[in-house]
Amino acid sequence: MTRIIEIPVNTMPASVLPKRAETPVIDIVPHKKWRVLDFNELWAYRELLAFLCWRDVKVRYKQTVLGGAWAILQPLMTMIVFSIFFAKLANLSSGRIPYPLFAFAGLLPWTFFANAISAAGQSVVGSERLISKVYFPRLIIPLASVGAGLVDFAVACGMLGVLMFAYGVFPSTSLVLAPVIVLGLTVAAAGVGSLLAALNVAYRDFRYVIPFLMQLWMFATPTIYMDSTSLASGVWSWILPLNPAFGLIANFRAVVLGGTLDTYSLAVSLAVSAAMFAVGTLYFSRVERGFADII
Repeated sequence: MTRIIEIPVNTMPASVLPKRAETPVIDIVPHKKWRVLDFNELWAYRELLAFLCWRDVKVRYKQTVLGGAWAILQPLMTMIVFSIFFAKLANLSSGRIPYPLFAFAGLLPWTFFANAISAAGQSVVGSERLISKVYFPRLIIPLASVGAGLVDFAVACGMLGVLMFAYGVFPSTSLVLAPVIVLGLTVAAAGVGSLLAALNVAYRDFRYVIPFLMQLWMFATPTIYMDSTSLASGVWSWILPLNPAFGLIANFRAVVLGGTLDTYSLAVSLAVSAAMFAVGTLYFSRVERGFADII
């Protein structure tokens, strides 16, 4: 017959007691009012960023007949309209490049840039339920909106390749700089979009300012007319590249269509894009802890 003897735990020697797994201690403390962007924290939530990007892509084309074809139709239809009014009626010259291809190569990156800023500017207000219930780096929300725009841009690049083949235009070796230029546009869109997203939480007027701002910005950028080397002369050649979309879009069209690269405008626009990203994310980090209370 087996006898079971109960021994109080507090009387057992420490060597006999089972070892407990150490639980990591996480200290949650308020951060400083102004802080530099924490890339390690963003990297830790990279799966969430990818999920939100894919969510935005699916929501955008949910219950649509054409689906992802709208990513191509938007710049394509705009190109057709501008080709009729500027190339046929106004006789606007585009140099050796056929005007429809010239316009599409400028409208393609601009459409990505404008849509990314508009979506990012409205993203935080549109995610109020998520922000008020779960903790994660809030900057992921506008970054996901910009990332979803990159998917549309990649799809529309296929149409650009078709038009280039149809017109017999081929890029030069400078095409290797295209990813750098697209990265600059992405960084600038993320910075401006994050700034507008933070401002839109506190001041809902910005929901009306954003579309108006993008309309004005488009005509300050060489999307449908000659590039920076033809437009900028004298002091304007030093000032216009301060608009990041000016130098980046003009040089994107140059490297894709085999034109002349403007290294000065490219360098200045890339620097301004980095500065915009720093300012936008810095302000976003400054005010993000009050989003759940205001939104």
